[in-house]
Amino acid sequence: MNSVVYIVDDDAAVRNGIKFLLHTVGYDAEALGSAKEFLDAYDPERAGCLLLDVEMPSMSGLELQQQLNSYGSQIPIIFVTGHGTIPLTIEAIKAGAFDLIEKPIDVEVLIDKVQRALHARAPSDEERLRRAQLAARARFLTVREREVLALVATGETCKSIARQLGISFRTIEAHRAHLIQKLGARGPSDLVRLAAIVAANRFA
Repeated sequence: MNSVVYIVDDDAAVRNGIKFLLHTVGYDAEALGSAKEFLDAYDPERAGCLLLDVEMPSMSGLELQQQLNSYGSQIPIIFVTGHGTIPLTIEAIKAGAFDLIEKPIDVEVLIDKVQRALHARAPSDEERLRRAQLAARARFLTVREREVLALVATGETCKSIARQLGISFRTIEAHRAHLIQKLGARGPSDLVRLAAIVAANRFA
């Protein structure tokens, strides 16, 4: 039986769009509109991964994650987050989320993360290496860079961070550029994801 990618999102356009995309590159995918629909359809004996929206009515993505954890489920979960739900990503990572994707979704990033998740019922050597490298990089951040990174992890804008730390907007932009380089982020959005991982694991 082929692996399956479950897509759980209450936005029909989003889930059906992702399903179509995954089908075009050869993946089996099931699109479901709620956590309940997923629980009814989920086959724990079938290999796969779960693309899960954070904010949904009735049962949120985090609540579904907690329920799956209570069942002892090992399905890798990739959370799909918007800017407003970035603070919740720290909780998701602590609870064992495999990875995170920020909206709007980058197609290449999506396919790469799905591919890795389907081969990662247990954390792979590659994944452990990535975490170890991130931890090592985080330990060499300056005190100010750690302060900025902690605020980035909560979804604060550069202007807001500048106000909170009492320094100029340009200085914060410079710190952010240094953080992207030091942590190996692909850009500002990816820096938010890495910042959440650092905050959850207290690497810094």
